[in-house]
Amino acid sequence: MFDPPPVRRDRLKPLLGAFVCFLLFRVAFFFIEPVIQFFGKLLVALTLATLLSAAIASALAMAIFESRRMTDLGLAFHPGTRRNLLTGIGLGIAAAALVILIPVAFGHAEFQKIPNPDVSWGAALFMPLLLFCGAMGEEIVFRGFAMQYIARGWGMWPAIVGTGTIFGLLHGGNPDATWFSDLNTILFGILFGIAVWRTHELWLAIGLHFGWNITLPFLGTTLSGLTIRVTGYQWKWNTGNIWSGGAYGPEAGVPATIAIAALMAVLWKLPVAKGWAWLLDEPLPEAAEPVSQPESL
Repeated sequence: MFDPPPVRRDRLKPLLGAFVCFLLFRVAFFFIEPVIQFFGKLLVALTLATLLSAAIASALAMAIFESRRMTDLGLAFHPGTRRNLLTGIGLGIAAAALVILIPVAFGHAEFQKIPNPDVSWGAALFMPLLLFCGAMGEEIVFRGFAMQYIARGWGMWPAIVGTGTIFGLLHGGNPDATWFSDLNTILFGILFGIAVWRTHELWLAIGLHFGWNITLPFLGTTLSGLTIRVTGYQWKWNTGNIWSGGAYGPEAGVPATIAIAALMAVLWKLPVAKGWAWLLDEPLPEAAEPVSQPESL
């Protein structure tokens, strides 16, 4: 008996597909964001436009290159979906809260009251929805078609590291970004990619992303350089920028790096519910059919 020939991966097509997906996202965002901003505020435009543009780009890319639906990227609901999503949210909240509260407990940071803060209950209640849309949109565009399609040709780790690096570098345009904030954001991108690898769906990564993002504004810190005011207090460090993250916020500091490393360790062993994604679960087409040979007598 002869073993079938090894599967030959297509190296170029996955890169082309990922590029087309990113291009479609940028084009859609270019047209959608100004329209939403005309009717709403900047944060509303950024988050909703991100989600809508990611959905359009991923749906088109999936249809063009695989003739499949966008939900086949690991967005379909199954019995473990809620568990993965809630687990991710819990881990994200816990990690962000520890980054903020441990320095306060040891006297290295404090909460300061803001004089005449422009906040409201309505904005505070609406903010989680906006941040969820933003987190979901970023996960769809980076860890959806792009990462999963690259994994088809290059393997999972190159796909995770590659898209994670792009994810981090694109945040370099945020206000007050530093090389350290870019590095931590790259590590976040790798963390979210590991979550997709472990579950073969996007919900755990979406939960982690959202849990982290929702905690920082409600504890009075900036989020990726953006000031999102939802309470009358702000968090201030009493030490240098390498620990506090400076004007960019905690994501540019050493505590965030430690938190990301801890989350990676947890994800490595965490019991998760396994989902399904076409690009991660369907076998690659074989390079050629094995040739039948008569057995020796």
